Amino acid sequence: MRPEVVAFDLGHVLVGVDFAAAARQIATRSALPAEQVLRVIQDGPLLMRYESGQINRAQFFEAVRELIGYRGSQEEFGRAFTAIFTPIEPMIALHGQLRRLGVPCFVLSNTNDWAVERIRQQFPFFADFDGYVLSYQHGFMKPDPRLYAVLEGIVGRPPECILYIDDRLENVQAGAARGWQVIHHRSPDETRRQVQGHGFPV
Repeated sequence: MRPEVVAFDLGHVLVGVDFAAAARQIATRSALPAEQVLRVIQDGPLLMRYESGQINRAQFFEAVRELIGYRGSQEEFGRAFTAIFTPIEPMIALHGQLRRLGVPCFVLSNTNDWAVERIRQQFPFFADFDGYVLSYQHGFMKPDPRLYAVLEGIVGRPPECILYIDDRLENVQAGAARGWQVIHHRSPDETRRQVQGHGFPV
């Protein structure tokens, strides 16, 4: 059956994400080099705690500041920390085509309030969704099935009516386990072909 709803992941699907760029900028005001800053802001447990809503923006900043010896303000850090996004234009265009077809579209993303604030400011397309399920607002992250259940509750349709696009295999598999139709995003061209294969003339 043709899906009735399309849900998009954000990072590496609609926007490119480059934490290394943030680390280089933050390192200019820190006691640690960029490589170590990157491990703290991207690979350590702090980002997971932040994006799962266990700590807030100020707590995340203070914890990072202590670990890396950051000398700037929270506002300076925030500007650098979120200067990581670039538009993936073919995917943004695909989203726009689905909207013009009248397809309800949603965002399902592991993210944080700082990132969402920056994306809202930087990318007008982000305002054109029917709803947003964002990990930090709900207390758990993909592939936790509870986050998928939140989207199902908002959509109000059977699981098989949802088409979900994500670049991480474990997240796609979690959707498929609930009966969703899924696309493991690898490239814009391949994803477009698969969306067409699901019955959408895009």
